[in-house]
Amino acid sequence: MKIIEVKDRTTPLVEQLLKVWESSVKATHFFLSEDKIESIKKYVPQALKEIPFLIIVKNGNRIPVGFMGVAEQHLEMLFISHEERGKGLGKGLLEYGIEKYSVNDLAVNEQNPLAKGFYEHMGFEVYKRTECDKQGNPYPLLYYEII
Repeated sequence: MKIIEVKDRTTPLVEQLLKVWESSVKATHFFLSEDKIESIKKYVPQALKEIPFLIIVKNGNRIPVGFMGVAEQHLEMLFISHEERGKGLGKGLLEYGIEKYSVNDLAVNEQNPLAKGFYEHMGFEVYKRTECDKQGNPYPLLYYEII
């Protein structure tokens, strides 16, 4: 596992990370329809280019298989490709974010039990819940902070 902070967000890299995002979302966000995933997917490249800190993890073949985005001390995104889940990559990224960027809070879709379990296992606790996501869609969010 190789963790790298990315400054230059080239088109080929963004395209690779978009594939990681889609693989991860389809494996974990069962509450989203295929149409909704395609709709959200249009905004992912912009988010990847605009996030202040973009950190990727590469596999043994030097291919990006996961990433996280951090703004201030907030984890904005963390996605691991479906094929690479369960290998400690998410844990490695999150620990890196906590150590290097003082990540201490995040938000998770309530309907994503795998993410909820992961963050709770990593020491985060819910401090707030909303009925809708940040775009106003009917996907409740749980806000976590590290304890």
